[in-house]
Amino acid sequence: MPQIDTIEELYRARNEWLPSGLRNELGHFNVFRLDDVGRGANPSSPYRKRDWYNITLVHGPGKYLYADKKIEVRKHALVFDNPQVPFGWEQRDRITGGFFCVFSPDFFHSLANPTQYSIFQPGGHALFELTALQAKQADVLFERMFTEMRSDYTYKYDLIRALLLEIMHLAMKLAPHGNLHAQALTASQRITVSFLERLEQQFPIDGTDQTVELRSAAHFAPLLNVHVNHLNRAVKETTGKTTSQIITERILQEAKVLLRNTPWSVSEISYVLGFSQPAHFNNFFRKHVAFSPLKFRYV
Repeated sequence: MPQIDTIEELYRARNEWLPSGLRNELGHFNVFRLDDVGRGANPSSPYRKRDWYNITLVHGPGKYLYADKKIEVRKHALVFDNPQVPFGWEQRDRITGGFFCVFSPDFFHSLANPTQYSIFQPGGHALFELTALQAKQADVLFERMFTEMRSDYTYKYDLIRALLLEIMHLAMKLAPHGNLHAQALTASQRITVSFLERLEQQFPIDGTDQTVELRSAAHFAPLLNVHVNHLNRAVKETTGKTTSQIITERILQEAKVLLRNTPWSVSEISYVLGFSQPAHFNNFFRKHVAFSPLKFRYV
């Protein structure tokens, strides 16, 4: 299985300032110009999985590696990478410009779920060749994200999320008819997509009368008509993560959103997330965030 890069390694490899509390944010986002990250000094980008989502706007020829494919980029392209599929580049030194942005799976919160879109699904259409006019449209959207990211505007991330969605829809409108859903998935990928959809159906939590009930592989397997061991193997093969890791990450993401965006007590949040006792939730949260829930709420 290809090595999986973390988002911290992305910053270190590019000698970028590493944002403090990177894993404690309510979703991480950043955008870069290709000219600013030394593309000419490194003519290739390793073929491997990353633990973040990546959207790249490329101007100029290059070779894009995605899953088992090698795709020639001729002039302009939008490329969508997800944590489930390894990717990389060859001949990056021939690329004349562009942007790329990175974001964590929880950046959208309840606004959208990246796994619902074909461009971020295994087997989906990931690379879109652009005309000069389409490339100019994409340039404008990336330029706006770049500007907003460096502004002091209080609600800049709301605007950036909207711009990201606009870029995603710009690409999906270019998808061949009938390719708006993932195609040619392997059996493991189909099981994983079904698992992720079931997991996501429990969120967002809108009231204290809701409770997360599906919290382990053993809960999901009967619903997907597979043995729990089969589910675990499929998820690990497709994502590089265990079923438990993915469930934990999603519950932790929702915990952060509820702590920051609702007036609910820690006990209420503990209950809706499926913990039998607030103390169990506190221990869970401290283990993964290094803060207590209350401290995280006011940091």
